[in-house]
Amino acid sequence: MKLLRHSLVARITASLLAISAMALVSIVVTMTVAADSRGDAAAINMAGSLRMNTYQIVSALQRFDQRPGAETRAQVAELAERFEQRLASPELNDALPRAQDHALQHQHRQLQTRWAEELAPQVARATAGGDVAPDALRETLDELVAEIDALVTLLEQNSESKIQLLSALQILFLALTAVVVVIALYDIRHNLVMPLRHLVVLAREAAHRNFGHRTRLSGSDELALLGRTFDAMAEELGTSYAELEARATSKKAELERSNRAMQVMHDGSRALYGGGNDLCASAAPMLRRLEQLLDIGPIRLSLNAPHDDREIPILATHSPRRPEYCRDHDCHACLLDPQPLKLQETEAGESLLLPVSVGDLMLGTLEVWYPKGSPLPDSVRRLLNALADQLATAIYLQRRIEEQQQVTLMNERTIIARELHDSLAQSLSYLKMQVARLERMQAKGVGPEIQAPVFDELRTGLDSAYRQLRELLTTFRLKLEGPGLASALHQTVTEFGERLGTRVALDVDLPPHLLNPNEEIHVLQVVRESLANVVKHANAHWAAVSVSFRAARVHAVIEDDGVGLADNSSPPMHYGLVIMRDRAETLGGKLTLSNRAQGGTRVELVFTPQTARLISQHVGAGSIPATLVDPRADAIATDHHGNRD
Repeated sequence: MKLLRHSLVARITASLLAISAMALVSIVVTMTVAADSRGDAAAINMAGSLRMNTYQIVSALQRFDQRPGAETRAQVAELAERFEQRLASPELNDALPRAQDHALQHQHRQLQTRWAEELAPQVARATAGGDVAPDALRETLDELVAEIDALVTLLEQNSESKIQLLSALQILFLALTAVVVVIALYDIRHNLVMPLRHLVVLAREAAHRNFGHRTRLSGSDELALLGRTFDAMAEELGTSYAELEARATSKKAELERSNRAMQVMHDGSRALYGGGNDLCASAAPMLRRLEQLLDIGPIRLSLNAPHDDREIPILATHSPRRPEYCRDHDCHACLLDPQPLKLQETEAGESLLLPVSVGDLMLGTLEVWYPKGSPLPDSVRRLLNALADQLATAIYLQRRIEEQQQVTLMNERTIIARELHDSLAQSLSYLKMQVARLERMQAKGVGPEIQAPVFDELRTGLDSAYRQLRELLTTFRLKLEGPGLASALHQTVTEFGERLGTRVALDVDLPPHLLNPNEEIHVLQVVRESLANVVKHANAHWAAVSVSFRAARVHAVIEDDGVGLADNSSPPMHYGLVIMRDRAETLGGKLTLSNRAQGGTRVELVFTPQTARLISQHVGAGSIPATLVDPRADAIATDHHGNRD
C-alpha cells in the first residue's frame, strides 16, 4: 500500500493488473459454468423422453388389455425396459449434482424408487396375466408422470440457475472492472494528466525566459517529485539567468568602455606622434578622457633623467600647479581641471606603477591612482599597459628625433668643415705661401720681371679659390625639393642637359624609402660633380645617369662619350674627384673611374645603404640596434675628414 501511495506507475500497473485479473476470472468462471451446463439439455431431453415413455407404456397396457397376446406383451416389456434404461442413462445421471442432498438427486432417487417398487411390479403382473386394476395402474402411471415432470422442472431450474449465476458473475466483474477503470481514470487525470499539463506549461514558460512560473504539485509520486524538481530548477535557472544577464550587461558596458578608451588612445596617438616636444599638451587631454571612461585618476608621468637616476615629473592630471620642469608656460594643458585633486593616498586611494620602457631601455614610470576597495579589472590593466607602451614609443621617438636632429646638425657642420678644409682652406693656404714668397722677394729687392710669375700664380689661385667658393655655395644651397632622390635627379639631368646642349639620359630603379636624406645628398652631389666634369672637361655629346639597387647595394653610374681620362686615377690638384672619393668613403662604398670601351668616361659609385646594413646585421636579433639607441655612435666613428676608423 505504501508503494501504491508513493508511485503513480505502481498504481497504473495495479489497475491494469486488476482489470486483467477480473477479465481472466470472468473468462474462467464463464468457461466453468458453460462446462458444467454442457449436459443439461441432454438430461432435460432424456427426462422428457421418460414422460413420453410412460405414455407409451400406458398405451401398450391398454392394447394388451384389449388384445392380450405375446406381441403386445413383448411391446410392454420392451417399453418398460427402455424406461429403466433411460432412467439409469449417463446423460441423466451426469447432469445431476454431485451432492446427494440436492433436490434433483432426491427427486431422481424417488422416481427410481417409485418405478422399481410400485410401477414396474404392476406392469410385470399385468403382462403376466395377474390381477391388476387398470384404473389403479393408470393412476400410478399418472403419478409417475408427475414425478417425471417435477424432475424435468428441477433440471430446467438447475440449468436456469447456472445461467443466472453466469450472468450475475459477468455483471459483477463488469461492475468491478468499471470501478477499477473509473478509479484509474481519476488517478490518471489528477495525478498524471494535470501534472503533465503543469510541467508542459512550465517548460513553455521557461522556453520564453519566464522562470517565475511554478507547478506547485503536491504528493509523493514520480510526477510530483519531478514537478518539485522542475520548480527548483526553474528557480535556479532564473537566478543563474539573472546573474548571467547582469554579467553580460557588465561585460558589455566594460567592452564599450574599453572600445571608447581604445578610440581615445587611437585618437590621442596622432597628437602624441605629431605633437613635437609638447608632450604635456598632446598627452594630457587623452589622459583626462581615459580617467573619465575608466573611473581612475589622477595620473602622473615621470621620466628618468638621462645622466642620473632622478625621476623628473613631466605631467600630472588634476594638478593644481605646473610641473617643476615645465618647458612652455604658455601651455595650460595641466591646469584645465575646474577642481584639481591632490596626489595623496588618503584621497586618491591605491596606485598602480607602470614602467614606461622600450625593450630594456627604461624611460620612466606612469603612476595611476584608483579608488580604494575597487581593484582594477584585467581589461583596464591591459589598457593601461598599452597606454604606457604608447607613451614610451612616443617619448622614445621624440628623443630619437631630437638626437637625430643633433647628429644631423653635427654631420652637416662636419661636412662643411671638411669641404672648406679640402678646397677653400687649401687654396687660401697656397695663396698665403705665395704672399709670403712675394714679401721675401720684395724684401730682397727682386725685379718686377721675377715677381710677375708670382702675381700670375696669385691671380690663378684667387680665381681657383673663387670658383671653389661658388661650388661650395652651390653645394650648401642644394636641397631636395621633390619627393625623394628621383625628383632631384630629374632636375639635375635637366639642368646639365641644357648646359651640355643635349639630353642626358636618366634611369632610376630604387625601392621607396631606401636611402636616408644624408645618403641621398651624397649620391646627388656625386652625380652633379660628375656631370659638371662632363660639361667642363669631357667635350662630350652624350651622357647618361643610372641609379639602381642590386644585391643589397646601390649602383650609381655616370657615363659620357667624351675624351676620357689618361688613366683611372684622379688628375693632380683636381679637388672635385678628391671630394667625390671622400663622399664615397663617407657612404662606406667605393668610387671607380674608368674609360669606356666605346670612348668616354665611366664613373661608378657602389655602396650599401644604412638600412640594408642594419637589416643584415640585426635580422632575427630581437633587440634594438645600438645605432638606433644611440645615433651619435655613427658620428663618433667618423672623424672630421670623413674617414672611418
